[in-house]
Amino acid sequence: MSLAIISPGKNPDVWIKEFKDLAPDLAIEVYPQITEPEKVEYVFLWQHPEGILSDFPNLKLISSMGAGVDHILRDKSIPSSIPIVRIVDEKLTFSMTNYVVMAVLNFHRQTPRYQINQTRKIWDMSCPEMDVTVGVMGVGALGKDVMDKLNYMGFPVVGFGFSEKPDFEYPYFTKDKLKEFLKEVNVLVCLLPLTPDTENILNSELFEKCNPNTYLINVARGKHLVEDDLIKALEDGKLSGAMLDVYREEPLPKDHPFWENWKIAMTPHIASVTNSQAAAPQVIENIKRIRESRELVNVVNRIRGY
Repeated sequence: MSLAIISPGKNPDVWIKEFKDLAPDLAIEVYPQITEPEKVEYVFLWQHPEGILSDFPNLKLISSMGAGVDHILRDKSIPSSIPIVRIVDEKLTFSMTNYVVMAVLNFHRQTPRYQINQTRKIWDMSCPEMDVTVGVMGVGALGKDVMDKLNYMGFPVVGFGFSEKPDFEYPYFTKDKLKEFLKEVNVLVCLLPLTPDTENILNSELFEKCNPNTYLINVARGKHLVEDDLIKALEDGKLSGAMLDVYREEPLPKDHPFWENWKIAMTPHIASVTNSQAAAPQVIENIKRIRESRELVNVVNRIRGY
Protein backbone atom coordinates (compact mmCIF):
# COMPACT_ATOMS: atom_id res chain seq x y z
CA MET A 1 0.00 0.00 0.00
CA SER A 2 1.26 3.51 -0.79
CA LEU A 3 0.97 7.24 -0.24
CA ALA A 4 0.49 9.40 -3.32
CA ILE A 5 1.70 13.00 -3.33
CA ILE A 6 -0.37 15.15 -5.69
CA SER A 7 0.75 18.77 -5.87
CA PRO A 8 1.06 20.04 -9.46
CA GLY A 9 3.69 22.74 -9.78
CA LYS A 10 5.25 22.07 -6.37
CA ASN A 11 8.52 20.24 -5.80
CA PRO A 12 7.71 17.16 -3.68
CA ASP A 13 11.31 16.34 -2.70
CA VAL A 14 11.17 17.86 0.77
CA TRP A 15 8.00 15.92 1.55
CA ILE A 16 9.41 12.64 0.26
CA LYS A 17 12.44 13.07 2.54
CA GLU A 18 10.30 13.84 5.61
CA PHE A 19 7.97 10.89 5.00
CA LYS A 20 10.86 8.51 4.40
CA ASP A 21 12.61 9.64 7.58
CA LEU A 22 9.46 9.01 9.61
CA ALA A 23 8.22 5.87 7.85
CA PRO A 24 11.00 4.19 5.82
CA ASP A 25 8.74 1.32 4.77
CA LEU A 26 6.01 3.55 3.36
CA ALA A 27 5.83 3.37 -0.44
CA ILE A 28 5.50 6.80 -2.02
CA GLU A 29 4.36 7.72 -5.50
CA VAL A 30 4.24 11.19 -7.01
CA TYR A 31 1.62 12.44 -9.46
CA PRO A 32 1.54 12.21 -12.45
CA GLN A 33 3.95 9.22 -12.44
CA ILE A 34 1.74 6.92 -10.38
CA THR A 35 2.36 3.41 -11.67
CA GLU A 36 0.12 1.39 -9.34
CA PRO A 37 -3.01 3.40 -8.53
CA GLU A 38 -4.74 0.34 -7.05
CA LYS A 39 -2.15 0.31 -4.24
CA VAL A 40 -2.71 3.94 -3.24
CA GLU A 41 -4.52 4.08 0.11
CA TYR A 42 -3.50 7.58 1.20
CA VAL A 43 -3.12 10.86 -0.69
CA PHE A 44 -1.36 14.03 0.37
CA LEU A 45 -2.34 16.85 -1.92
CA TRP A 46 -2.70 20.49 -2.87
CA GLN A 47 -4.73 21.78 -5.81
CA HIS A 48 -5.21 18.33 -7.31
CA PRO A 49 -6.87 17.96 -10.74
CA GLU A 50 -10.59 17.52 -10.10
CA GLY A 51 -11.70 13.92 -10.45
CA ILE A 52 -8.21 12.41 -10.26
CA LEU A 53 -8.89 10.70 -6.94
CA SER A 54 -11.35 8.39 -8.68
CA ASP A 55 -8.29 6.63 -10.11
CA PHE A 56 -7.56 5.16 -6.67
CA PRO A 57 -10.13 2.42 -5.92
CA ASN A 58 -8.70 1.62 -2.47
CA LEU A 59 -8.33 5.17 -1.17
CA LYS A 60 -8.82 5.43 2.61
CA LEU A 61 -7.50 8.86 3.59
CA ILE A 62 -7.17 12.31 2.01
CA SER A 63 -4.78 14.75 3.69
CA SER A 64 -4.46 18.39 2.71
CA MET A 65 -0.95 19.80 2.38
CA GLY A 66 -2.02 22.78 4.47
CA ALA A 67 -4.70 24.16 6.74
CA GLY A 68 -7.05 24.94 3.85
CA VAL A 69 -9.31 22.28 2.37
CA ASP A 70 -11.52 24.17 -0.08
CA HIS A 71 -9.37 22.83 -2.93
CA ILE A 72 -10.46 19.33 -1.86
CA LEU A 73 -14.10 20.02 -1.03
CA ARG A 74 -14.83 21.55 -4.42
CA ASP A 75 -14.18 18.13 -6.00
CA LYS A 76 -17.67 16.62 -5.85
CA SER A 77 -16.42 13.27 -7.16
CA ILE A 78 -14.88 12.39 -3.78
CA PRO A 79 -17.04 9.86 -1.87
CA SER A 80 -18.32 11.12 1.48
CA SER A 81 -17.05 7.93 3.10
CA ILE A 82 -13.39 8.92 2.67
CA PRO A 83 -12.15 11.07 5.59
CA ILE A 84 -10.40 14.35 4.88
CA VAL A 85 -7.84 15.76 7.31
CA ARG A 86 -5.86 18.99 7.36
CA ILE A 87 -2.62 20.29 8.83
CA VAL A 88 -2.68 22.20 12.11
CA ASP A 89 0.61 23.91 12.92
CA GLU A 90 1.39 26.59 15.50
CA LYS A 91 3.95 28.09 13.11
CA LEU A 92 1.17 28.63 10.55
CA THR A 93 -0.63 30.72 13.16
CA PHE A 94 2.58 32.53 14.14
CA SER A 95 3.37 33.43 10.53
CA MET A 96 -0.17 34.47 9.65
CA THR A 97 -0.51 36.67 12.70
CA ASN A 98 2.81 38.38 12.01
CA TYR A 99 1.76 39.05 8.43
CA VAL A 100 -1.58 40.60 9.45
CA VAL A 101 0.07 42.68 12.18
CA MET A 102 2.58 43.92 9.60
CA ALA A 103 -0.23 44.89 7.22
CA VAL A 104 -2.16 46.68 9.97
CA LEU A 105 0.95 48.59 11.06
CA ASN A 106 1.71 49.58 7.47
CA PHE A 107 -1.73 51.15 7.24
CA HIS A 108 -1.56 52.63 10.75
CA ARG A 109 1.82 54.29 10.05
CA GLN A 110 0.95 55.13 6.43
CA THR A 111 3.88 53.24 4.93
CA PRO A 112 2.39 53.09 1.38
CA ARG A 113 1.95 56.87 1.33
CA TYR A 114 5.52 57.47 2.42
CA GLN A 115 6.84 55.03 -0.17
CA ILE A 116 5.03 56.94 -2.90
CA ASN A 117 6.26 60.26 -1.46
CA GLN A 118 9.81 58.94 -1.60
CA THR A 119 9.55 58.25 -5.33
CA ARG A 120 8.18 61.78 -5.81
CA LYS A 121 10.69 63.43 -3.41
CA ILE A 122 7.86 64.79 -1.26
CA TRP A 123 8.56 65.65 2.40
CA ASP A 124 5.17 65.52 4.12
CA MET A 125 5.03 65.12 7.91
CA SER A 126 1.26 65.43 8.17
CA CYS A 127 -0.90 62.67 9.63
CA PRO A 128 1.88 60.16 10.51
CA GLU A 129 -0.56 57.80 12.26
CA MET A 130 -4.06 56.64 11.40
CA ASP A 131 -6.60 55.75 14.07
CA VAL A 132 -7.34 52.06 13.53
CA THR A 133 -10.08 49.66 14.58
CA VAL A 134 -9.55 46.22 13.11
CA GLY A 135 -12.39 43.95 12.07
CA VAL A 136 -11.46 40.30 11.69
CA MET A 137 -13.74 38.15 9.54
CA GLY A 138 -13.25 34.59 10.70
CA VAL A 139 -12.34 34.12 14.36
CA GLY A 140 -11.10 30.54 14.49
CA ALA A 141 -7.61 29.73 15.75
CA LEU A 142 -5.94 32.09 13.28
CA GLY A 143 -8.39 34.95 13.65
CA LYS A 144 -8.44 34.76 17.45
CA ASP A 145 -4.65 34.87 17.59
CA VAL A 146 -4.61 37.91 15.30
CA MET A 147 -7.11 39.65 17.58
CA ASP A 148 -5.15 38.76 20.71
CA LYS A 149 -1.90 40.19 19.34
CA LEU A 150 -3.48 43.36 17.98
CA ASN A 151 -5.40 43.89 21.22
CA TYR A 152 -2.15 43.51 23.17
CA MET A 153 -0.64 46.23 20.97
CA GLY A 154 -3.51 48.55 21.85
CA PHE A 155 -5.64 48.32 18.72
CA PRO A 156 -9.41 47.95 19.17
CA VAL A 157 -10.56 44.67 17.57
CA VAL A 158 -13.97 43.41 16.48
CA GLY A 159 -14.86 39.93 15.24
CA PHE A 160 -17.26 38.59 12.62
CA GLY A 161 -18.35 35.05 11.86
CA PHE A 162 -21.15 32.74 10.78
CA SER A 163 -21.75 31.01 14.11
CA GLU A 164 -22.90 32.25 17.49
CA LYS A 165 -20.16 32.86 20.06
CA PRO A 166 -21.92 34.05 23.22
CA ASP A 167 -18.77 33.96 25.37
CA PHE A 168 -16.36 35.48 22.87
CA GLU A 169 -13.75 37.72 24.45
CA TYR A 170 -14.11 40.61 22.01
CA PRO A 171 -17.05 42.42 20.40
CA TYR A 172 -18.51 39.96 17.90
CA PHE A 173 -21.11 40.12 15.12
CA THR A 174 -22.79 37.30 13.20
CA LYS A 175 -23.77 37.39 9.51
CA ASP A 176 -27.12 39.05 10.17
CA LYS A 177 -25.22 41.98 11.72
CA LEU A 178 -22.66 42.43 8.94
CA LYS A 179 -23.58 46.08 8.38
CA GLU A 180 -23.16 46.89 12.06
CA PHE A 181 -19.81 45.10 12.11
CA LEU A 182 -18.48 47.04 9.13
CA LYS A 183 -19.50 50.37 10.68
CA GLU A 184 -17.29 49.60 13.69
CA VAL A 185 -14.02 49.19 11.76
CA ASN A 186 -11.71 50.86 9.25
CA VAL A 187 -9.35 47.93 8.68
CA LEU A 188 -10.97 44.75 7.41
CA VAL A 189 -9.09 41.43 7.66
CA CYS A 190 -10.47 38.38 5.86
CA LEU A 191 -9.54 35.07 7.50
CA LEU A 192 -12.74 33.22 6.68
CA PRO A 193 -12.71 29.63 5.44
CA LEU A 194 -13.82 29.34 1.83
CA THR A 195 -17.32 27.85 1.80
CA PRO A 196 -20.43 28.39 -0.35
CA ASP A 197 -21.49 31.02 2.22
CA THR A 198 -18.23 32.96 2.04
CA GLU A 199 -17.23 32.73 -1.63
CA ASN A 200 -17.34 36.22 -3.20
CA ILE A 201 -18.21 37.79 0.17
CA LEU A 202 -15.77 40.67 -0.47
CA ASN A 203 -17.87 42.36 -3.13
CA SER A 204 -19.41 45.71 -4.04
CA GLU A 205 -22.39 45.18 -1.77
CA LEU A 206 -20.09 44.69 1.23
CA PHE A 207 -17.77 47.54 0.25
CA GLU A 208 -20.76 49.90 0.07
CA LYS A 209 -21.43 49.16 3.74
CA CYS A 210 -17.85 49.95 4.79
CA ASN A 211 -16.76 53.21 6.34
CA PRO A 212 -15.13 55.51 3.77
CA ASN A 213 -11.43 54.74 3.19
CA THR A 214 -11.52 51.34 4.87
CA TYR A 215 -8.36 49.29 4.28
CA LEU A 216 -8.70 45.65 3.17
CA ILE A 217 -6.35 42.78 4.06
CA ASN A 218 -7.13 39.43 2.43
CA VAL A 219 -5.05 36.47 3.58
CA ALA A 220 -7.75 33.81 3.32
CA ARG A 221 -8.59 32.70 -0.24
CA GLY A 222 -8.63 34.48 -3.58
CA LYS A 223 -12.22 33.42 -4.23
CA HIS A 224 -13.43 35.46 -1.28
CA LEU A 225 -12.73 38.59 -3.30
CA VAL A 226 -14.54 39.83 -6.40
CA GLU A 227 -11.51 41.46 -7.95
CA ASP A 228 -13.30 43.90 -10.27
CA ASP A 229 -15.39 45.09 -7.30
CA LEU A 230 -12.21 45.85 -5.35
CA ILE A 231 -10.81 47.96 -8.17
CA LYS A 232 -14.05 49.94 -8.39
CA ALA A 233 -14.20 50.43 -4.61
CA LEU A 234 -10.65 51.81 -4.68
CA GLU A 235 -11.51 54.14 -7.56
CA ASP A 236 -14.64 55.38 -5.75
CA GLY A 237 -12.79 55.94 -2.46
CA LYS A 238 -14.90 53.41 -0.59
CA LEU A 239 -11.66 51.62 0.18
CA SER A 240 -8.36 53.45 0.66
CA GLY A 241 -6.17 50.50 -0.21
CA ALA A 242 -5.65 46.78 0.08
CA MET A 243 -2.97 44.26 0.94
CA LEU A 244 -3.49 40.92 -0.76
CA ASP A 245 -1.72 37.59 -0.40
CA VAL A 246 -4.23 35.40 -2.27
CA TYR A 247 -5.82 35.63 -5.72
CA ARG A 248 -8.42 33.91 -7.86
CA GLU A 249 -5.69 32.76 -10.23
CA GLU A 250 -2.20 31.94 -8.99
CA PRO A 251 0.39 32.85 -10.10
CA LEU A 252 -1.25 36.16 -10.88
CA PRO A 253 -1.27 36.70 -14.68
CA LYS A 254 1.19 39.33 -15.85
CA ASP A 255 -1.58 41.34 -17.51
CA HIS A 256 -3.69 41.50 -14.34
CA PRO A 257 -4.64 45.08 -13.34
CA PHE A 258 -3.54 44.55 -9.73
CA TRP A 259 0.12 44.77 -10.78
CA GLU A 260 -0.18 48.40 -11.81
CA ASN A 261 -2.54 49.62 -9.07
CA TRP A 262 -0.54 51.65 -6.55
CA LYS A 263 -3.32 51.29 -3.96
CA ILE A 264 -2.82 47.51 -3.83
CA ALA A 265 0.13 45.91 -2.06
CA MET A 266 0.70 42.29 -3.06
CA THR A 267 2.60 39.25 -1.88
CA PRO A 268 2.65 35.85 -3.67
CA HIS A 269 0.63 33.65 -1.24
CA ILE A 270 3.39 33.52 1.36
CA ALA A 271 1.62 34.87 4.45
CA SER A 272 1.67 31.43 6.06
CA VAL A 273 3.47 28.49 4.44
CA THR A 274 3.20 24.88 5.61
CA ASN A 275 6.28 23.65 7.47
CA SER A 276 7.08 20.12 6.25
CA GLN A 277 8.79 19.15 9.52
CA ALA A 278 5.61 19.96 11.44
CA ALA A 279 3.17 18.61 8.87
CA ALA A 280 4.72 15.27 7.89
CA PRO A 281 4.38 13.72 11.38
CA GLN A 282 0.67 14.57 11.37
CA VAL A 283 0.20 12.75 8.07
CA ILE A 284 2.10 9.68 9.28
CA GLU A 285 0.16 9.68 12.54
CA ASN A 286 -3.15 9.63 10.70
CA ILE A 287 -1.92 6.81 8.44
CA LYS A 288 -1.12 4.80 11.58
CA ARG A 289 -4.55 5.57 12.99
CA ILE A 290 -6.25 4.46 9.79
CA ARG A 291 -4.37 1.17 9.93
CA GLU A 292 -5.28 0.69 13.58
CA SER A 293 -8.93 1.77 13.13
CA ARG A 294 -8.47 4.63 15.59
CA GLU A 295 -9.96 8.13 15.57
CA LEU A 296 -8.17 10.53 13.22
CA VAL A 297 -6.80 13.94 14.18
CA ASN A 298 -7.71 17.24 12.52
CA VAL A 299 -10.66 15.78 10.63
CA VAL A 300 -12.53 18.19 8.36
CA ASN A 301 -16.25 18.74 8.82
CA ARG A 302 -17.53 18.74 5.24
CA ILE A 303 -20.69 20.63 6.15
CA ARG A 304 -18.84 23.50 7.82
CA GLY A 305 -16.12 23.39 5.19
CA TYR A 306 -13.14 23.25 7.59
